[in-house]
This record gives sequence, C-alpha cells and structure tokens, in this order.
Amino acid sequence: MSAPESLTGGREQRMLAIIETARAKPARFRDERITLAHGAGGKATQTLIEGLLVPALGRPGSALAQLGDSGAVLAGGARLAMTTDSFVVKPLRFPGGSIGELAVNGTVNDLAVSGARALALTVSLILEEGLDTEVLRSEVAAIAAAAQTAGVEIVAGDTKVVERGAADGMYICTSGIGAIDPRGTLSSDAIVAGDRVLLSGPIAEHGTAVMLARNLFELDASIESDTCSLWPAVDALLGAAGPALHCMRDATRGGVASVLNELARAAGVSVTVRAADVPVAPSVAAAAELLGIDPMYVANEGRLVAFVAPAAAEQALAALRSVAGCEQAALIGSVGQEPPGMVAVETGFGGRRVMDQLVGDPLPRIC
Repeated sequence: MSAPESLTGGREQRMLAIIETARAKPARFRDERITLAHGAGGKATQTLIEGLLVPALGRPGSALAQLGDSGAVLAGGARLAMTTDSFVVKPLRFPGGSIGELAVNGTVNDLAVSGARALALTVSLILEEGLDTEVLRSEVAAIAAAAQTAGVEIVAGDTKVVERGAADGMYICTSGIGAIDPRGTLSSDAIVAGDRVLLSGPIAEHGTAVMLARNLFELDASIESDTCSLWPAVDALLGAAGPALHCMRDATRGGVASVLNELARAAGVSVTVRAADVPVAPSVAAAAELLGIDPMYVANEGRLVAFVAPAAAEQALAALRSVAGCEQAALIGSVGQEPPGMVAVETGFGGRRVMDQLVGDPLPRIC
C-alpha cells in the first residue's frame, strides 16, 4: 500500500520521515511528575510503560515486553493467559453499567482478545470511608451478575478501606486467568500487509455515557455504555477464521485510534481506515461534535478490533454480525507496508489524514 495521497508531497514526506525516526527511538521516561495524561492511554501512557515499567520489570522477549492485554504462561503443559486491571471510573454508576460490571467485563475482555476464555478472577475492593453500604451491596451484586453472565468464577479477593477523600467512593482491582484457545495464535507480530481490519460494533458509547453521567456538559442524550463480555464475539471469530485471525485488541482507553496506533507501531505496518465505514450511533456522533472530540479517541468497554487475512475477512465479519450486540460490526480498513507505524484515515471528503496517538488527557476517567 502506498503512502496516502495527501501525504506524498515533498514536505509531507519529510514530516513522515521525522515522525518515523522519532517513533523508532526507544521510549525514555523523563517526566518529573505523574499527570492524568499518564493514564489516558496515549503517548504519555506509552512512555511510562515502555520507558519505565517494562525495562524495570520485564526482560527482552518476555510476555511483559510484548505489551499485550495479557501474558501467556505454561503450567503443566497447559497454555494459560493472565491479566490484571484496575478500575477508577467516576461516577460509580452510569447509563448501561457500573464499576462492578465494568471490572469483570474489562478483565474477561483482556483475556478474550488474547484468545483465552476466562476461567477465574480475583477481585480487590478499595473502599472510601463513608461509602454508603447500599452502594457497596449494589456493586457486589453487579460483580456477581457480570461474572455469571461471562461464565467466570470469583475465586479470591481482598478489601481495604482508605480515609475519607482518598478515593472516589470505590476502586476495584481485578486479576484473571484463562485457557488459551488452540484455534488461533494471536500476536501483533502476525499482522501483515493485506490484512483487513474489523470492528465489532459502534464506537465511543462507553466514554460518552460516562462523560454525560458526570453532568459536565449541558447535553440531553440517551447514550448507554457498551460494557459487555467479548468472549462470544471472540469465539465466533476463532470459529470462522481460525489461524487467519492474526490479532485482536479491545479498544478501551484512547479508543480505536490508540489501539490501531499501538498495533501499527508494534507490527511495523501502516493502517488505513475508511471513516465512512466506522459505525457511530447518531446520538454519539452528535454529542462528540458538540463537545469537539473525535469518537475514534473515545473509550469503549465492549468493542474489539480484529486483524484478519483477506481471504477470511468476509466470513469473519459475517460471524461477528451473528453475535448479539455485534450486528453492526464492520470492515473498516486494511493494512499496508508504508509508512511503517502510521495510521491514516480516508475522510468522507475524499482526502486522507494522519490519525496519531492521543496526546494529553482531554477526557475524564472512563474505566
């Protein structure tokens, strides 16, 4: 795939070369203070992880160094996947879900997009002094219901209480373990030129629902979070595509744009997305336009991006659309070779533009 037409001029080519050179340099964490941007899923998060955490805690070629949603381990000949996550959403309840449901689904989904069916979770609750016990009961019930729906067992947990004002009512930390499905071998290294990019449904619903629930904007829109277990969608993709399914990610912090940038960079490929093919609910699109934000950067909690070999793309898309909640799944783009690590968008006006990683922290905490 050639470079996007609007980027082929001499000046644009020089700029692309500068960006490519900068991205090829190892990340270095030099910030003096942690800011909210370090948790937003964009460039600051990448620098924190690749420049500090992985060099200190991982080793070359380790599961941690792969920067996936989970890490694979061998136990008595069984291939398992492990993951961990923390949830600090505010407010605790929002249209379509709550922090308890989110904690279960988020962990199950990190395993699912790694090709693993969740077997067991641990749950740790960090409670703020003064939290209404009815709120706690409600979230414990939400955790139990979400776990039952996802078919996963809660096997251990912990509870801590912190002083009033030290938390937003409740934080939840989860860890999960799952059995890796033998039907596919998923990795960012498997993404190659020609692959098709599938999206499992309309984007930006979770982040928009949370923003509106915080009453930060005077908007009246009926938008619900998309939080759900992604295993049924993954199961369908594995069944339809098998080895032709090369890689998956759930598009949480930083949205679809951040996921595509991370994978393009990891695989050393380019990705072109057709904006007209990306499903966005009219109410979400209207809210995003009024707020001046791009839905591609807004978080989801029940959407995945999949890279599939071209021969299996249509069959995989049909399988996705057969899953409840994924009826609007779409083929939104394709993979090329040049320029490596770059994501471009074909706009509805016939032009193309670079879709870079998220910079700063333009949105409130959403997961």
